[in-house]
Amino acid sequence: MTGARMIDGKAIAEDLRRQVKGAVERLAAEHGFTPGLAVVLVGDNPASRVYVANKARQTVEVGMRSFEHRLPDDIGEAELLDLVERLNNDPTVDGILIQLPLPKQIASENVINAVNPDKDVDGFHVINAGRLATGQDALVPCTPVGCVMLAKTVLGKLDGLEAVVVGRSNIVGKPVAQLLLQENATVTIAHSRTRDLGAVCRRADLLIAAVGKPRLVKGDWLKPGATVIDVGINRIEENGKGRIVGDCDYEDCARVAGHITPVPGGVGPMTIACLLANTVKAACLRRGLAPLAA
Repeated sequence: MTGARMIDGKAIAEDLRRQVKGAVERLAAEHGFTPGLAVVLVGDNPASRVYVANKARQTVEVGMRSFEHRLPDDIGEAELLDLVERLNNDPTVDGILIQLPLPKQIASENVINAVNPDKDVDGFHVINAGRLATGQDALVPCTPVGCVMLAKTVLGKLDGLEAVVVGRSNIVGKPVAQLLLQENATVTIAHSRTRDLGAVCRRADLLIAAVGKPRLVKGDWLKPGATVIDVGINRIEENGKGRIVGDCDYEDCARVAGHITPVPGGVGPMTIACLLANTVKAACLRRGLAPLAA
């Protein structure tokens, strides 16, 4: 028997996608255009291939245009940068997403920062990172936005809450900390060098685990009743079978937490839904329109 209530990321993401679909329909009816999302996949990583296919399917389902570019894993950086430049200049493309990781011969930061910041729906460009850090309007990384939305679904306002983020990546840890600061939470970023990580986590009203270590967070690391958002997607072998688990030991943490996201079915669905919302936002901003509520 577990004490925590599960946060249903699938249902919350489905609701967001419905709102995005409505916004796309209004843009077509009132302004005569349909937002377009271009996704670039280099190589044949099986997980990336499935993820890109899901993005393309959901893009079409909400009524947007989907452009897929699949490139061989031996492509040179210059050729990839040429494609990015073409997409930057393509008026039918409102959002550009470069699926990571890229092959070792390509410097990811060069490609990410070659994307027009106004089409950077992943929110990874240094200009969007700077805008976020200084409190300006920005295209923000999708997973952090989804994390905050999930937390607010169960907690409402986050004002004054003590939030602990485990992980300091540019993709999740740092941007989600910035978003939590904007929500007036008191934020601690913990990481591999943090002393007594369990004690730091036990202070949290809201814990976001984004470190990429299977079942790192245990139930005795939690304040009773805490809200736990588990970003981890870790593939492990257990009892001779492969399975996906989070950065939290779900069963153990659920005995102590007040609310907790499952893995899978928590943060993952929100990431793609927020990507679609970011594409609508980018499409509006590029045309000088006020962003439609997703």
